[in-house]
Amino acid sequence: MQSILILNGPNLNLLGQRQPEIYGRTTLDDIREMCTEHAQTLGIEIEFEQSNHEGALIDRIHQSKALHDGIVLNAGAYTHTSWALHDAVASVELPTIELHLSNVHAREPFRHHSCLAPVVIGLICGFGANGYRLAMDAMYSWLEDSA
Repeated sequence: MQSILILNGPNLNLLGQRQPEIYGRTTLDDIREMCTEHAQTLGIEIEFEQSNHEGALIDRIHQSKALHDGIVLNAGAYTHTSWALHDAVASVELPTIELHLSNVHAREPFRHHSCLAPVVIGLICGFGANGYRLAMDAMYSWLEDSA
């Protein structure tokens, strides 16, 4: 059975409270529940985690090599600054999808750059919480096509 790590970065624990005009009112727990239900419909396993700490995210990416077939990564603001996350994704050699709730390209200029883009298989942004389902579907298809 396929297994996907869904990894969330800094400030995503505040979803539903933080800037709802940008990120919506859906909480991270709501998203976790939605992903768990969607995983059941796809017949896959998921692990869903969040950390505000860059090193903890890197550790989870490293550990995923032995546990998962792919990664969906919403790295939050670390997307735009963390070459360490870039290197972690590159080092595990697992297909990874970069995910953002908002359309980062319609926001502040500093959000237009992604340190992750060179090492991910694709990017989903601007679809709010539904982006997680889209990312899971995309990863499922990628893994099925690669089998």
